[in-house]
Amino acid sequence: MVKLKSQSELRKNIRLISFFFTIIFFIIAVRVYFLQILTPNEIRKRIETQHKTILKLAPRRGTIYDRNATELAVSIQMESLAARPGLINNARTVAKQLAPILGTVHTKLQQPLTAKKKFVWIRRKLSPHQSEKIKSLKIRGLEFVPETKRFYPNKNLAGQVLGFTGVDTQGLEGLEREYETILKGKQCTMLVDRDALGRHLFIEGIQPSGYIQGHDIILTIDKNIQYIAEKELQTALSLSQAKGGIAVVMDPWTGELLALAVAPLFNPNRFRHSSPDIWRNRAFTDMYEPGSTFKTFLMASALEEGLVKTQDIFFCENGAYRIDGKIIHDVHPHGWLDVSKILKVSSNIGASKISHHLGRQLFFQYIRKFGFGEETGIQFPTEAIGFVPLPYQCSNHTLSAISFGQGISVTPLQLTTAYAAIANGGLLMRPTLVKKITDYKGMAVQEYKPFVRRRVISQKTARLLNKMLQGVVGEGGTGTKASVVGFSIAGKTGTTQKLENAQKGYSRSSTIASFAGFAPAGNPQITVLVIIDEPKTMTHGGELAAPVFSRIVYGTLNYLHVAPDNPIEQTSREWREAHSRPPADRKAG
Repeated sequence: MVKLKSQSELRKNIRLISFFFTIIFFIIAVRVYFLQILTPNEIRKRIETQHKTILKLAPRRGTIYDRNATELAVSIQMESLAARPGLINNARTVAKQLAPILGTVHTKLQQPLTAKKKFVWIRRKLSPHQSEKIKSLKIRGLEFVPETKRFYPNKNLAGQVLGFTGVDTQGLEGLEREYETILKGKQCTMLVDRDALGRHLFIEGIQPSGYIQGHDIILTIDKNIQYIAEKELQTALSLSQAKGGIAVVMDPWTGELLALAVAPLFNPNRFRHSSPDIWRNRAFTDMYEPGSTFKTFLMASALEEGLVKTQDIFFCENGAYRIDGKIIHDVHPHGWLDVSKILKVSSNIGASKISHHLGRQLFFQYIRKFGFGEETGIQFPTEAIGFVPLPYQCSNHTLSAISFGQGISVTPLQLTTAYAAIANGGLLMRPTLVKKITDYKGMAVQEYKPFVRRRVISQKTARLLNKMLQGVVGEGGTGTKASVVGFSIAGKTGTTQKLENAQKGYSRSSTIASFAGFAPAGNPQITVLVIIDEPKTMTHGGELAAPVFSRIVYGTLNYLHVAPDNPIEQTSREWREAHSRPPADRKAG
């Protein structure tokens, strides 16, 4: 009986075990069906998150070129150093190994290496030498992440035009800031494997989400003309011990800026070594009183309206003229002068009398027509509009002061554009800095064509002014040192006392020397403005700014292969000697 009972229990146990395994198999089958049939995508994603990760990287920024496709701002591939503190065994030792390579003290590195974070940056954008040295150490817990860095191959050249980018390659100044969205492109993502310790394994390469490179920008600036302008400007600042300077070169027919030099210069690759005041592009952002260069637009207004003719004469009071209880002076006393001579010798008194003959309303109407008191439309982050008072706010003395460039503020760009309007026959152009935007294939995304804002004077008036401005550079004029051998030159000198404040009035020691003009006068190819701010030696525009203008024009016209249009009255040797002599050695013109 005992034996039969044992067999019965055995069969019972076998049935229980079989039932148990059947239930387990059924549960497994249901689970497999659920995982493989009902939710496969979700499970696949879970698996991938355990073995893969997505790393976001800054995109490759577009290149900035000059008008001849010379690179001015490029992006280069670099590596950045990061760490996973949880995987680092001895942070102090690691910090001591890295410190001499990174050029810092180990205590600064020890803090991030011991942080309670999964991922920390140690140093962004290492040099190739630094990357190789750190890799050779084979330190567990360190990672190298590929990134791009902005690089300016010409160093100081056009620094205030280009601007610069930050550590994450975002535009902070200049064109880099203005065209940030155009240049930066789309953010790049990398799908990378990682091992059991969470380290990135770049075995699948880059898998970008959409095209990542930003668009390229082609400027109107010519690298060689920019170099000429910056070189001559820097030389003048050094010799005159001036605070700063600006030189603008424009094509008067298109409004394209061929050069835009602002000194002191700075290197965008090392922008932190210069002050924010130097970063600023003062040709666009700063206002100043134009002085006698503004007399040209007074003459343009009066001639256009037919209120004066070039042979009309005015009595210039022998150098002193009282109006509203205040006295206006000329540098040299003059009696009767015709309109052309008033511009040639730069008589303040003659200009004052012409302004009253013209009248407030007409004069201010032409000031506005020439673009003063409004934005030019330049493609740049910041642009000042200057200051033009309302006609009814001007006393007789204020009207006189404005006629020779005091009591009104302009930007260097506005003044250059206005002189270009005289050079091209009376058309006010919109100045252009960016010529074209292209995609990565070189196809144009956007082009900026020459744009005429309006006609300000007739061609006849423009021709008269051209001839009068040539007289300024001729014998007996204030701008003789602006002459260029073989070329006819038209232009005007300017010397401005800087305003200290409303109470103290104008400074006796701080001045701005300037010269504005175009060449060749017979068929203008370039319009040039030179401004020297607070020179210590020789303060007049005809003495300091005019020779700088001459050297920029000479270098630029030769570079552009422009044929001479004027009989050579001096030998090249005589001209070079007259224009290469340090300003301090020259006599006042």
